[in-house]
Amino acid sequence: MRVDPSIIRSLQAEGNTAHDVLRIALTGEMRGRIGLVSSFGAESAVLLAMAAEIDPAVPVLFLQTGQHFPETLEYRQELARFLGLTNVHDIHPDPAQIRNRDPEGQLWAFDPDACCALRKVEPLDEALIPFDGWITGRKRSQAATRVNLPVVEMTEDGRIKVNPLAQWTPRQLDAEMTRRNLPRHPLSLRGYPSIGCAPCTLPVDAGADPRSGRWAGQNKTECGIHVRKVS
Repeated sequence: MRVDPSIIRSLQAEGNTAHDVLRIALTGEMRGRIGLVSSFGAESAVLLAMAAEIDPAVPVLFLQTGQHFPETLEYRQELARFLGLTNVHDIHPDPAQIRNRDPEGQLWAFDPDACCALRKVEPLDEALIPFDGWITGRKRSQAATRVNLPVVEMTEDGRIKVNPLAQWTPRQLDAEMTRRNLPRHPLSLRGYPSIGCAPCTLPVDAGADPRSGRWAGQNKTECGIHVRKVS
């Protein structure tokens, strides 16, 4: 086990707020040993703002897939500046692998799982090597596949995965963004409640499943970085 069990117990303690969980994860023994993985998407600002208050030098990992909306890349820059985050890393896929496996940039159209593996899963695996854990912005309210999401998970490689906002609702997130006057992703104002790569993301109707615009019409609901075995 990479992480002391006492830290895991502290993270799991009953009554912890999201801020409590983040403070434990980002300070003390865990400082510098845990990264925050962010898509800089529609709901990313709240978690990043909380983390920046605790440690603006927290390592933030952004998967620069090469297929993002231009608005996402602009928002990544704007939000990092607004929050004073000083340690944001753009994680790129291996150029040689792109040349070998997706030279025309069209892999998403006929094998989206392979595209996600190439542009997200494999680069993140490499980027996480120095870390003993990582923080995500996932919530139970996002999808049926996440309704039982715990605050802390142990992954099969011995790392911890921390989900401080697991219990937060869309209403809570929206209220907190308003309270903090956080910049909004421009696409979130145009019918995109969940934002991934441009070729595989569509706007959704009001009241629909927020993730229904991701890989619409396909038997796919996750990119792959969150489907590893956990306990």
